[in-house]
Amino acid sequence: MPAKSKAQQKAAGAALSAKRGETKVSDLQGASKDMYESMTEAQLEDYASTDHDDLPETVDDDE
Repeated sequence: MPAKSKAQQKAAGAALSAKRGETKVSDLQGASKDMYESMTEAQLEDYASTDHDDLPETVDDDE
């Protein structure tokens, strides 16, 4: 499932970096921390690799 917004894509990238040990988990906050804890590396890769050129900055939670 691809990311639905640029914010979601960026948060997934941060969480993926922590999953891979490239950044500290303690540096994560908000959505990226939640994603780190609840998603697999493969899921995070899918979100983080989404082409963000046509994505909105953010989306409402109910979308």
